[in-house]
Amino acid sequence: MSKKISKNYLDYIPEKNPGIEYETAEDGMVTLFIEWKGFHNRIAQKIFHRPRISDIKMDELGSFVWLAIDGQKDVHQLSKEFDEKFPGKEKSLSRLIKFLEILRDNNLIHWKGAKKR
Repeated sequence: MSKKISKNYLDYIPEKNPGIEYETAEDGMVTLFIEWKGFHNRIAQKIFHRPRISDIKMDELGSFVWLAIDGQKDVHQLSKEFDEKFPGKEKSLSRLIKFLEILRDNNLIHWKGAKKR
């Protein structure tokens, strides 16, 4: 009988998707550039005039987290840096984890060592 071992979320190491381009403005705000590829996206671009490249402007918190992701720091280290930068933020760890999940669900990051989708 094999026992399933669950990994602690704080030990996960996020890595940016190397296919995502971004720029950092002088004020430190990050803008991600997402290129929409594939058959369905080409149809949407032609019929519904959707842009080929979308830009996603992050707020101060999102920009900080995006720039802190370096493929070396785990979620625990990121949460400590987040708390130092934004002291007193309520539920900072759960906010950070939720934000990282959103990034992962949208294929902007993946967990280091995990199989890519």
